[in-house]
Amino acid sequence: MSIEPAGRARPEPIDTPLSETARVARDLIRIDTSNRGGGDAEPELPAAEYVADYLRALGLDPRIFEAAPGRASVIARVPGADPALPALVLHGHLDVVPADPANWSVDPFAGEIRDGMLWGRGAVDMKDMDAMMLTAVAELLRAGELPRREIVLAFFADEENGGVYGAHHLVANHPELFAGAETAISEVGGYSIDVAGTRAYLIQTGEKALDWIRLRARGTAAHGSRVWHDNAVTRLAEAIAALGRHEWPLVLCDTTRELLDEVAGILGENPSEVSADELVLRLGAGGGFIQASLRNTSNPTVLAAGYKHNVIPDTAEALVDVRSLPAEQGDVLAEVQRIVGPDIEIETVHSDIGLEVPFGGELVEAMTASLRRADPEARVLPYLLSGGTDNKALSLLGITGYGFVPLRLPADLDFPGMFHGVDERVPLDALDFGHRVLVDLLRTY
Repeated sequence: MSIEPAGRARPEPIDTPLSETARVARDLIRIDTSNRGGGDAEPELPAAEYVADYLRALGLDPRIFEAAPGRASVIARVPGADPALPALVLHGHLDVVPADPANWSVDPFAGEIRDGMLWGRGAVDMKDMDAMMLTAVAELLRAGELPRREIVLAFFADEENGGVYGAHHLVANHPELFAGAETAISEVGGYSIDVAGTRAYLIQTGEKALDWIRLRARGTAAHGSRVWHDNAVTRLAEAIAALGRHEWPLVLCDTTRELLDEVAGILGENPSEVSADELVLRLGAGGGFIQASLRNTSNPTVLAAGYKHNVIPDTAEALVDVRSLPAEQGDVLAEVQRIVGPDIEIETVHSDIGLEVPFGGELVEAMTASLRRADPEARVLPYLLSGGTDNKALSLLGITGYGFVPLRLPADLDFPGMFHGVDERVPLDALDFGHRVLVDLLRTY
C-alpha cells in the first residue's frame, strides 16, 4: 500500500463502507478528551458514557468511576466460559494528548476517512484499541459466545498524565475491581514493522521507569544592569547544558538483547559482530521506540525563570523527563544529581516504576498463535517500550501486563512516529485485522 504525503491525502467517497470497529473508533476520536497534564484536561466523562452505553447494549453492567469531576474511567466484567481460569484485564485509555489543528492536514477531532485510513487524535494512541476491544467483545456476545476466561474491561482516564486520575486511582482505591486477574494486555505493542522484507510484530514486554523532575537553581535577585555572578538563570543553564552533553552508556536488558538477537537473525548478521545501535538503525521507522530502549535518557522539556526584562530573578527552574531502564531508576537519579551538581535542587513531580516481564508463557503463546492464524508470515518479537502504560499501575496488584494492539501495517507507514505526533492515522484494514485477532485471542486464551 502506498502512503501519500499527508498534505495530498484524498477524501474517500461519502459512501465508503466502514466496519463497526472503524465507526466506533471514529466516534471516540470525535469526543475531545485532550489531556494537557497537571489536572488540566477535557473530561473523559463523555467518552466514558459512550463506552458504558455500548457495553450496556451488550447486556453488560459497566460502572463509571470519577476520580475528580469529569475524570472518568469505565470498568465492566465479561463472564468467561471457564470460571476456573484467572481473568484477563483488557484495558485502554480514553484520554489523548492535545493536538494543534494548525499543524494538521485535517481537523484532529473530526475522525476523517482519507486514503483508506482513519485520521485524528487517538487513531494511534489509543482509541483504535478502545474500539477493537469493544467490537471484539460485541462479536462474541452477539453470537451467544463467551470468551474462554473472564475479561475485565477497563477504559482508564488520565493515562497521558501518569494515570493519577485513572489506573493508579482505581488500583489504590478499588483494587477489588481487578480481583482474580493475573494478566493484562494494552497499548504500544502488537503492531507490525518491516525488517528487511520480513513482517515482524512487536509484543511489548517491558517499560522504562519514569521520573518527571524539576531542577531548581537559586541566586539573588538584582537589577538587570548589574555585574552579577549569583545568577539563577546562568546557574541553571550550566546544569542543563551539562545534562544535555552527558552520553548515557549502552545497557541491554534481557528483552532488548533477545529482540536484537532475533533481528540479527532476520538480517543474516552475527549479533556479536554488529552493534546494537546499528541493528536498530537497520529497522528504519520501526526502530523509533526501540532506539531509546538501549540506554537511559534525560531530556529537558520546559524552562522557566524571571518576570521582567530588567530584573535578575532569584530562581530558575527546568522540567526534565527521565526514563530509566528496569532496575536502574535509583542509580540514574543519583547520576542526574551528580551531573547537575550539588547546588541544583531536584524535586520529583511524578514517578513510576519500570517493568520487564517474560517473553513466554500461556498469554504470549496465545497472542503469537492468534497473530499467526491471521498472518501466517508473522514473526513475533519482544521489545522494551521507552515510554510507559497503565500496566505499571496494574503490576502493583501482581498483574503481568503486555502491550498488544494487533495491527498489520503497510511497510512504509511510520506508525511509531505518529504516537503524540501530527496527522495521526490508522489504516481501516489494520483496524479490521486487529478486531479479528482480538476475537480469536478471547476465544482461545
